Amino acid sequence: MNIFKRLFNIGKAEAHSAIDSLEDPIKMTEQGIRDLKKDLEKALQALAEVKALSIRAKNDAETQVQKAEDYEKKAMLILQKAKAGSMDAAEADRLASEALVRKEETMKLANQSKTDREKFEAHVSKLDGNVKSLRSSIAKYENELKTLKARAKVSSATKNINKQLANIDSSSTVSMLERMKEKVAQEEALAESYADIANESRSIDEELDKAIDEGANESKASESLEALKKKMGM
Repeated sequence: MNIFKRLFNIGKAEAHSAIDSLEDPIKMTEQGIRDLKKDLEKALQALAEVKALSIRAKNDAETQVQKAEDYEKKAMLILQKAKAGSMDAAEADRLASEALVRKEETMKLANQSKTDREKFEAHVSKLDGNVKSLRSSIAKYENELKTLKARAKVSSATKNINKQLANIDSSSTVSMLERMKEKVAQEEALAESYADIANESRSIDEELDKAIDEGANESKASESLEALKKKMGM
């Protein structure tokens, strides 16, 4: 079967380490599974047809056996009539003999139907085995296809990542990082410088305020002293 040949080729291709070296295995497997499903449909149709023949043969055999029994009953009834005197003995023998001949012919047909049924049942068993084998193969290859698709997806993603990493210029990246470090260092130094200036400005203002406050306190103390002396008549 062509499907097995294709799947065998897939197995050989998968022996290679790189997924790109495969001969489009996903499409090949999908086509192989489609072919198997077509074979399964044909096998199911054949199985149904042979089963129908087997059922028909079984029904025919049962019908023929029933007819044979009916012929025997008719022969017995005719003989009973002859015995009772309601029918001529010679005529009864003739009719009973004809009924028994028909019985034998009918039994031969019944036996032939039974034989046909046995043959059909053997074919049914064989076809049923083929159907089960095809279903098992389809399930197996569908699972393998899922795995193959997952592998292809992972391989493609890994390849793209590795390709991007390969295209990165390490020297330019290091140079850019060094420039960033230098710029950050400059910004940090500039921030520290502004902080120092701010502290210096605050120190001068504090000295000025302190000097003013001290002068005001001395002037107030001097005024208080003069007022006290004046009060004392000094």
